[in-house]
Amino acid sequence: MSRPVDDLIAIMARLRDPATGCPWDVKQDFASIAPYTIEEAYEVADAIDRHDMHDLRDELGDLLLQVVFHARMAEEAGHFAFGDVVQSICEKMVRRHPHVFDEVTHESDAARSRDWDRLKAEERRLKGGDDTSALAGISHGLPEWQRAVKLQKRAANVGFDWPDHRPVLDKIVEEIDEVRHEFDNGADEERLTDEIGDVLFVAANLARHAKVDVSRALRGANAKFERRFRGMEAIAAGEGRTLASYTLEEQEALWARVKAM
Repeated sequence: MSRPVDDLIAIMARLRDPATGCPWDVKQDFASIAPYTIEEAYEVADAIDRHDMHDLRDELGDLLLQVVFHARMAEEAGHFAFGDVVQSICEKMVRRHPHVFDEVTHESDAARSRDWDRLKAEERRLKGGDDTSALAGISHGLPEWQRAVKLQKRAANVGFDWPDHRPVLDKIVEEIDEVRHEFDNGADEERLTDEIGDVLFVAANLARHAKVDVSRALRGANAKFERRFRGMEAIAAGEGRTLASYTLEEQEALWARVKAM
């Protein structure tokens, strides 16, 4: 039988009690907990990638704990409580989905996306924000891959976008050629950083045009590399050697063997 969220709220209050709570929980603040919040969100994504519903249940619980933890600290400081968080997100979801909760229609997904951005901009204006750029409100706390895609989506909503993936592919080739030019001409670290950044930014744009989630694609590439590398280590161990004892050419041959498996 499932337990109500009130139980979790009560547990967190007990943990944060200055007299009888857990010393570690009591000494935490928003800044110290923020990294755990980010980590738990990634662990949710990892469970989804692995199609592990048991782990997903547990990881969602860990992520919910983070929300309750932040809300408890805010309540102690007199800012807001967990119920206010719930009320705020409920109001926001209704407000941002007039096509569901009101009689508003959109002729396309792009039009719905533009309306979403318009509603978010109006929310920022009502909060007193004076940044009227189409790029306003994109968090600097996001992983840079995600921030790149959000910047590109916002620009696309006002028409600044490639028509399809083909010119994006051409742009990647152009940017790689510029990186090669910098290497060939003894560029310093700052110039190489700038040019490689351009390559990564365009790669994110290519993923957006392909409707591929950049973070998921990179997680998949990381997992593939790890799986193959561990396979190389296993072959080496089976031959009574360490991978480091192989020459680069021998390692590349092992890599080819693992890829073919």
